[in-house]
Amino acid sequence: MALTGYHRPATVDEAVALLAADAEAKPIAGGATLVAMLNARVIEPPALVSLAGIAELQGLSAAAGGGVRIGAFTRHRDTAASPLLVGTLAVVRDAAGQIANATVRNMGTIGGSIAFADPGLDYPPALVAAGAEVEIAGPDGRRRVPAAGFFIDWYTTALQPGEIVIAVHLPPADALGTGLYVKHARVAGDYATASVAICRRADCAVSVAVGGCGPAPLASAEANALLSAGTGDDIIARAGALLQALADPLDDVRGSADYRRALIPRLLQRALRQAEAAPEARA
Repeated sequence: MALTGYHRPATVDEAVALLAADAEAKPIAGGATLVAMLNARVIEPPALVSLAGIAELQGLSAAAGGGVRIGAFTRHRDTAASPLLVGTLAVVRDAAGQIANATVRNMGTIGGSIAFADPGLDYPPALVAAGAEVEIAGPDGRRRVPAAGFFIDWYTTALQPGEIVIAVHLPPADALGTGLYVKHARVAGDYATASVAICRRADCAVSVAVGGCGPAPLASAEANALLSAGTGDDIIARAGALLQALADPLDDVRGSADYRRALIPRLLQRALRQAEAAPEARA
């Protein structure tokens, strides 16, 4: 199928209307993934709807109540450099800074990344650990979905036909806490073989999510409760075992399923020790 249309709407409503008018049209943000798929003819949509000209989707801003709003078209480089992402919210800044390479970080956007939902991506576990919400717009209006419910299956999200990501909403940071993202990859810039995102508040409450080890980020309320009560080696091992039990990884070129499971407690311990050692460095 030949690409016959390229639209540049100025508002979210216009973008949604264009997508509703052509069910096979695709939205395009930074294009880091979509252009590669087009070139490989993995997808052949009749039209593209560019989100580049929609002011509402641009940039990071402080939200009422102390949270942070990240517009869907915000480039990875801007998220990685944002002074708004401090304390526990630095987990998102940390993840953005480890995405691929400078070229991709200059091109790619947070909305396009999470809509693609590759299990090895860096944002998903960071957003789950941070307690983020994803704002979506579509023919039936707008809604927010917790990040833990946005990522559903392999390359599958809560987005329905005709819907697009508008923004990511982060809760208020604990400025005295810390947030960080630890990633194991074959080479620098590759997708994660496995990863751990952690938010540790000043009161020692811990939230952890694991990436690369299943169709969606792994999170366990029981593991979080254990780690919030203490971070001795035995407790970390128990929490790691709980997360391993949730894992459903694949064998692929980045590692076997067994290897990915084995990485979980090791990355968890590394992340916790880093969080305890220098929380101020993540603010």
